[in-house]
Amino acid sequence: MKTPRPPWLIVAAVLAVHLLLGREVQRIHDGWVSESPPTTPARMQVEFVQEMALQTPPAARPVPPPPPAPRPVASPATTAASAPQEPASAPEPAPEPAPAPERVVEAAPAELAAPAASAAPSDEPGPEWPLSTRLSYELTGNYRGPVTGQAQVEWLRKGRDYQIHLDVGVGPSFAPLITRRISSHGRLTPGGISPQRYDEETKLIFGEPRRLNLTFLGGEQWAPGGRGAPQDAVSQFVQLTWLALTGRETLEAGRVIQLPLQLPSGPYDWQYEVVGEEVLNTPMGPLAAWHLRPRQPARGNDLAAEVWLAPSLQYLPVRLVIRQDAGTYIDLMLKSAPLQAAPESTDGIPRRLSQ
Repeated sequence: MKTPRPPWLIVAAVLAVHLLLGREVQRIHDGWVSESPPTTPARMQVEFVQEMALQTPPAARPVPPPPPAPRPVASPATTAASAPQEPASAPEPAPEPAPAPERVVEAAPAELAAPAASAAPSDEPGPEWPLSTRLSYELTGNYRGPVTGQAQVEWLRKGRDYQIHLDVGVGPSFAPLITRRISSHGRLTPGGISPQRYDEETKLIFGEPRRLNLTFLGGEQWAPGGRGAPQDAVSQFVQLTWLALTGRETLEAGRVIQLPLQLPSGPYDWQYEVVGEEVLNTPMGPLAAWHLRPRQPARGNDLAAEVWLAPSLQYLPVRLVIRQDAGTYIDLMLKSAPLQAAPESTDGIPRRLSQ
């Protein structure tokens, strides 16, 4: 008699196909997917040297007032017409002009005589962007039964270049049954994150990795309403963090945040509804976090995610629930304090804190 396969192995295989693998070969038209994608960019090397402490939520950046309207300047004719008329009198003789003082001209150095050149723009992205950060999560979920695992997100930046890596493992950490890495690469702009490349790699414990690549072309012009570049599946969460951290979006119950989103099946004019502020029990203690959920379902095999942003942790996501349907989901919950690079490491170059 044939020995039945362990149920957990069947669940893992089905989960890989239906939850994590998605479409094995997704050839997106309109220039979003490269048939022969270039080599994946090398991962930025950052040393995480300190735990992130809870902070008082930063005050929203004040919006500068509009410049004052220019004051109207009266024309000479108007001024003359409005001035009171003096009685006519005989003109007084004009005084003789005084002799002009002797003027001495000295040659100015070339660097002073030439007009000052405008300073070259800095390649640093600005203090509103979090330092390179690593967040670790406990993974639970369901697909015809409970599943467990672990996940890690790394937000890395060097100058105006950034990378985001989401690594998910289903099963024991020493021998996961399924692993999936999702990466986003791009630039930091005045309008926020501008992805240039998106990569997925899914691997079963047995079998070759399955890969998907999206190349963003002219993304900054795609977004309607001037809401920034379209985001990919992972960059959207850092974009939400940046919008809240800088006060560009106010988090309050009932508010709707619109976000252009590019997923494997195509573009979305995505909308997140702010449900409200909730208290989550974490290893760092109770944390207040704003709960955001999608207002519309995703298409096909695209996944939709709810996110909880914690103001005391720079609005970073402390919880993510990624759903395929009502009974198929994974729940990522922060399991330890986030780790960050040293404050002087804003360029992404590893440095140690001084002793």
